Amino acid sequence: MFLKPDFNVESIYDIDIMKLDMMGVRALFFDLDSTLMKSKSGKFSYKTLQFLNDLSTNFKIVILTNNKKLSYIKKVKEQTDVSVYYNAKKPNVDVFYQACKDMKVIPSKVAMIGDRPLSDILVGIKAGAVTVLVDSISKDEENFIVRFARFLERLTIRK
Repeated sequence: MFLKPDFNVESIYDIDIMKLDMMGVRALFFDLDSTLMKSKSGKFSYKTLQFLNDLSTNFKIVILTNNKKLSYIKKVKEQTDVSVYYNAKKPNVDVFYQACKDMKVIPSKVAMIGDRPLSDILVGIKAGAVTVLVDSISKDEENFIVRFARFLERLTIRK
């Protein structure tokens, strides 16, 4: 199976927000671990929190994560007012569609942003959303085996 994200950028900070706005995107659904924060850290950087806050003036913002550990999710929610949907089971679209319903936005007006082609990008494609693939926010700190696994998964991407 080959996937083709609509956009492929280095990090969340490199996303062309104006282009998404011009395309009619009204909501940004972000993956959590490795997209918005270092994996398993449970902590946003100040830069990321400011980035999300700035985006929230023009877009509805949602975090859509496969993480299901309630203590972890609670820690995340304590740091931001962004709606967090956990145990999303991406690439299953059910939680994605629930978030759309809750945010009162149709899937074609959503940009799904994440670091994993076979979960984040695939759920966006299946739902009919705009898709943005980013590299891990902490890629320079990841060990070899994690980077190698990412390399293998990205072989599914069509340029």
